[in-house]
Amino acid sequence: MSQAKSYFFSGVGGSGMLPLALILRGKGVTVAGSDRSLDQGRLGAKFEYLKAQGIALFPQDGSGITSADQILVRSAAVEDTVGDVVAAKRVGAEDLKRPQLLAELFNAAPVRIGVAGTSGKSTTTGMIAWLLHRAGKDPTVMNGAVMKNFVTPDALFASALVGKGDAFVSEVDESDGSIARYEPTIAVVNNIALDHKSMDELRALFSGFVNKAEIAVLNLDNDETAALVMATKVRTRTYSLRSGLADLHCSAIRPAPDGISFDALEKDTRESATVDLAVPGEHNVSNALAALSVARVCGLSLGVAAAALKGFSGTKRRLEIVGKANNITVIDDFGHNPDKITATLKTLHAFPGRLLIMFQPHGFGPLKLMRDEFIDCFARNMSDDDVLIMPDPVYFGGTVDRAVGSEQIVAGVRARGLQAMAFAERNACGDKLIELAEPGDRIVVMGARDDTLSVFATELLARLGAK
Repeated sequence: MSQAKSYFFSGVGGSGMLPLALILRGKGVTVAGSDRSLDQGRLGAKFEYLKAQGIALFPQDGSGITSADQILVRSAAVEDTVGDVVAAKRVGAEDLKRPQLLAELFNAAPVRIGVAGTSGKSTTTGMIAWLLHRAGKDPTVMNGAVMKNFVTPDALFASALVGKGDAFVSEVDESDGSIARYEPTIAVVNNIALDHKSMDELRALFSGFVNKAEIAVLNLDNDETAALVMATKVRTRTYSLRSGLADLHCSAIRPAPDGISFDALEKDTRESATVDLAVPGEHNVSNALAALSVARVCGLSLGVAAAALKGFSGTKRRLEIVGKANNITVIDDFGHNPDKITATLKTLHAFPGRLLIMFQPHGFGPLKLMRDEFIDCFARNMSDDDVLIMPDPVYFGGTVDRAVGSEQIVAGVRARGLQAMAFAERNACGDKLIELAEPGDRIVVMGARDDTLSVFATELLARLGAK
């Protein structure tokens, strides 16, 4: 990181960009940025927050980049034709992709905790952040989701922490291959499943990541991750929901609509501790076991770490209850790949109530790659009275193959005997949800890469209240 230069974030409002900009700003670096959503007049609260942190904002037309002393940082969604990129090239400013900068910051830290996996990264990162924070270790944290524990009136978008301690905790992403850039002290892998890349590519990426670590924290419940235990050359610490072969496993899982409890058991020490989570679902038990494993590696006792997890309040858009109106509950959820969707639907179906699911795909590419897996995950996890409603996938411009869209997914789900429908516009999906909703129903708004989904969920709640 260059302290002498200033950084300009093109796409500064993105879930991976905003926390990185906040970390640099928290270190005293001059930061500015632009965003397509800002130009469109959307997500005003987020950009007011960034301005309050001392981050200057510009249109995404290149007007904010005027000097070779600036460093352009851009997200994957910002193409070469965007004004900021054109301006950077014109004035001779360095052009960095977001993962390059994050890896530079991460690799410079004394203790580097990288959280990887197809699903559960944000929640696990948030849990680790909370445990280290409570232990007084003052970590720096880069998360792709807002961590509710750290939200204050002055920090409404707390997806980053800037600490003075040795630890840097970060999600690391395999979808763009950037996981290869990170050199972790502790490498966490929650799970490996088809998402963005082929399985052969994923195996190579995760293996490379784990083998650069001093110790790897690995999930025995996922076959692909369990295979890393035998293949890796580094020390491992394993966890599992039920296998006593793991270094840390659990028993007596006790689910509730708004949380879940379990007993954590350590194989070598024979210590045990009861964990009471305020977030529901067995997938969060698995996330908690990963976080507890990291805490043990960092020197925390199992009892102290388990007690601290009771205060973990979750991450935004992870099975987040927006509210209830006329006995209809609205839930906002980040589920966007088959594993995440399956975890959400299984958790919700553990308790009564029909599900009205609005799933907005996060791109045409994932639908093409995982068409059959999407159809199968809905068909296996929906009840006969559930309804799936899909708008067109998110599209932010550029060239993309639109061969597989929402219509193909709902057709496949209908062919399996379940209720599903597609509308081109999201507003039409909202109208149908309001029309269908009855007391006792739960409306689930699912999808990624689009912060307006939370706004949409809030608007649905208001419409239900006026129904």
